[in-house]
Amino acid sequence: MFLGEFQHSLDSKQRLAIPAEVRERWNPERHGEMFIAAPGQNGFLWLWPEKKFEEYADRIESGLVTTEEVTRFNRRLFSRAARVPFDSAGRVRIPDRLLAEYGLSGTIVISAVRDHLELVTPEQRAKELAEEAA
Repeated sequence: MFLGEFQHSLDSKQRLAIPAEVRERWNPERHGEMFIAAPGQNGFLWLWPEKKFEEYADRIESGLVTTEEVTRFNRRLFSRAARVPFDSAGRVRIPDRLLAEYGLSGTIVISAVRDHLELVTPEQRAKELAEEAA
C-alpha cells in the first residue's frame, strides 16, 4: 500500500524521482517492473504499478462488440497511457505529451493513494485542499 504526499521536481531530462517511501514498498512480484502513466478518474495523471494496471484493465469489458461508452473509455485510457520504467536511480521519465496534457513542469506533488500515485501541480493541490476545507 502506498501512503503519503511528496513534492519532487522534474530534472532537466523530465525524470521524476519516485519517493523512497514508495520505492521501499515496491515488490516486483506484486507490482511488476514499471509504472503505467494513465489518465486518472479525477483529471490528474496517475501512475499505476504495471501489474495493478493490467489487473484493472482485464476487468474492463472489451471485444468485438461492446457498448459505445466502453469503446470511448478504452480509447481515452489506453491510447493516452504510457509505460514508464524506473531508471537505476529510482526515477521515471514522464513522456512530454503527458506532461504537456496535464500541465506538469518543475515541482510536482505526488500523492500516494493506496494502489497508485497521482501527479498534480502544487497549485492544483492547493486548490483541491481549499475546496475540501470549504
